[in-house]
Amino acid sequence: MNLLWFTWKDKKHPLAGGAETVNEELAKRLAQDGHNVLFLVGGFKGGTKEEEKDGYKIIRLGNRWTVYWQVYRYYKKNLQGWADLVIDEINTIPFFAKFYVKPLSPVSNLKKPNSDRFEPSLKPEKEKNILFVHQLCRKIWFYQMFFPLNLIGYLLEPIYLRILNNRKVITVSESTKKDLMKLGFNENKIKIISEGIEIELVDNLKKIKKYEIPTILSLGSVRAMKRTDQIVKAFEIAKINIPELELLIAGDYNDKFGRKVCKMAKNSKRSNSIKFLGRVSKDKKIELMQRSHLMCVTSVKEGWGLIVTEANSQGTPAVVYNVDGLRDSVQHNKTGLVCQKNTPENLAKNIEELLKNKEKYENLRKNAWHWSKEITFEKSYKQFVKSIKS
Repeated sequence: MNLLWFTWKDKKHPLAGGAETVNEELAKRLAQDGHNVLFLVGGFKGGTKEEEKDGYKIIRLGNRWTVYWQVYRYYKKNLQGWADLVIDEINTIPFFAKFYVKPLSPVSNLKKPNSDRFEPSLKPEKEKNILFVHQLCRKIWFYQMFFPLNLIGYLLEPIYLRILNNRKVITVSESTKKDLMKLGFNENKIKIISEGIEIELVDNLKKIKKYEIPTILSLGSVRAMKRTDQIVKAFEIAKINIPELELLIAGDYNDKFGRKVCKMAKNSKRSNSIKFLGRVSKDKKIELMQRSHLMCVTSVKEGWGLIVTEANSQGTPAVVYNVDGLRDSVQHNKTGLVCQKNTPENLAKNIEELLKNKEKYENLRKNAWHWSKEITFEKSYKQFVKSIKS
């Protein structure tokens, strides 16, 4: 099978997150099974034009804003007729593949691409296209974009999604499925696949040595939609009753919001107990997840919350806001805690509850670790293949 994947960023992009991990883990397995996989993505400063890894290929075109037009042009010129399946991934804005990726007929009209790698097999029934949606972004527009683009995005999302609601969709959580159904997508055409965990599962919880003092971890880019500032506020509140508490913030914080949170932490009365680590290596990330006592996530919205289940696999439960994605990746009072109110005060209350109740903490920790064993990319891949074939 020839599979063509449209998405605006790949795993090496500075803004890459859990969605890109899922995409490329699936692509790697597709390649291992003998399929040809090609990503068309947006370029970024320092990124190469083309790259091959793990058996699949990435072509970077344009930038964050021009990638949609550039992908259309590149496809029409070089790839029309090549793919058995085209995946239009909606990560904020769709590529609208529905309107230009269609079965070609007659066969004689098929154009031979520039590269032999992309030579079509001349089947007019080829070129199906589906949507891949990790999360809807309507709420996020006001956190990540400036006026008036934030308002335009907010107003347009339900309109363009309704235009696409006759498509077959693959998604990663029940929350996103419900969002799509509200916009007229057919429930029977929405397939949910499991997320997976990229890092190796800890084989024995007893091997893990936590920090000597209770430590909260915030891991991932410090962006407005992640609301990291609310973790800092919750930490300040919780530290009143847990004086030895520390907060570690790992992730890039070089944009305006990140610098704001850094300044906020430096000016805090608790600044001596807050450490900004910046972007960390994979090994350091694993170490932080293993040794910290709690992961805190306060995003506006997530597709799933991959960072949560990764932390679970390293023996660390999470306290999260009650939002789409996070309420899917955390089973309340079983693998972690989901806040009743999305406020720093309620987050602090849950942090204190879990860290002060050692029996409950250990139960949640063990449950989270056991549950993470079920969240694998092997399972995700099997479900993905079944979904695209059905």
